[in-house]
Amino acid sequence: MPLTILVVDDDLGTRLSISDYLELSGYIVITADDGQKALEIVFEYHPDLIVTDIVMPRMNGYELVRQVRQKPAFRLLPVILLTARIKTQERILGYQSGCDLYLPKPFELEELAAAIRNLLERSQIMKLEYGFSHQENPGNSGFKVADSHHYVNHLEKSEVLSSFSSREQEVLELLTHGLSNAQMGNQLHLSPRTVEKYVSSLLRKTETSNRAELVRFAITQGLVK
Repeated sequence: MPLTILVVDDDLGTRLSISDYLELSGYIVITADDGQKALEIVFEYHPDLIVTDIVMPRMNGYELVRQVRQKPAFRLLPVILLTARIKTQERILGYQSGCDLYLPKPFELEELAAAIRNLLERSQIMKLEYGFSHQENPGNSGFKVADSHHYVNHLEKSEVLSSFSSREQEVLELLTHGLSNAQMGNQLHLSPRTVEKYVSSLLRKTETSNRAELVRFAITQGLVK
């Protein structure tokens, strides 16, 4: 059965371009033009992932994510924030609100689709693991324990910054701005293949499993400016 994605943006052109692309990719897409309407849709239709803008009428993206995360049923729900705001503090607000990925505008639809596939795959695995854990310990939330343990481990790894080469630090900084391998390569005068090698090295050193986790770790741990 196709997975369902909720696309939230007050700009009609953006909603249509994203929803058309995702529908062609095989997803079921529901759209909303403000945060309040999106929240109602989440509670009614239980989508598998949310893609939302930040600046919207009635309820902005930050508040939408916070309200979604308050419901235990949606703590595993992947959320991607889309915005033209690229300042570090604003990205931190996004992650603090509970988003999984912060993607700055303008963005390539292909890149968005790749991020969606990545988050959905991880979400499905986490749901399965949570289900098994919950069956074995019905009085305890396995997800909360695992999630807490995961981030405690990350907090203990802030010293990894000292193990980064100067080039890896440059790649990490650009990565947090949502640049593709080609875009980073143009700025650093490297080939996309070489950039990918640096990204792989960063994933290994930080013990993160994908770019979304790497960016979130880098920002929350203050590894980038």
